[in-house]
Amino acid sequence: MKTMKNTMYMMLIALTLVFTVTSCSKDDDGGDGGDAASGIVKGKADGVLVTSTKQLTSATVINAGGTSTVSIQGTNMDGKGFNFTINGFEGTGTYNIGGGANVFVVANYIEGNASNPAATKIWTAPFDDTVAGEINISESSDTTIKGTFEFTGKDADGTFKEITEGSFNVDF
Repeated sequence: MKTMKNTMYMMLIALTLVFTVTSCSKDDDGGDGGDAASGIVKGKADGVLVTSTKQLTSATVINAGGTSTVSIQGTNMDGKGFNFTINGFEGTGTYNIGGGANVFVVANYIEGNASNPAATKIWTAPFDDTVAGEINISESSDTTIKGTFEFTGKDADGTFKEITEGSFNVDF
């Protein structure tokens, strides 16, 4: 009886390990990286694809006081684009945009207006204490950062933009 009981416990432990290993999704380590070409940030703003121009796309990392901050931006020749800042960057993984009083991740969608800069529109996330989206970093090295993003942004007029199917592949 004791041998049977031990065998049952061992089977239970083995099944738990199998379910734990197989239930982990790719999102746990930052997702699949998306499909942005090298040097590009792209995404859909209310269903309309916006793709940055390689020459107007960049990423920077600043390390200070034991904390890293990553900034990614990509704009096209029409002045439309995205920018993100991740304070407390720790490499691959999922970073929520918002979700509390302390904001460590900010995302913006911008529709610039070169002939009338005052008419430039910026939709920002987060805009309250809820999670407004996420940035998934699938790859980060000394030279490149890749990932995906999605968020809901709000502008100064109170209008919202849904940003979906976003991805980036940018060199530092």
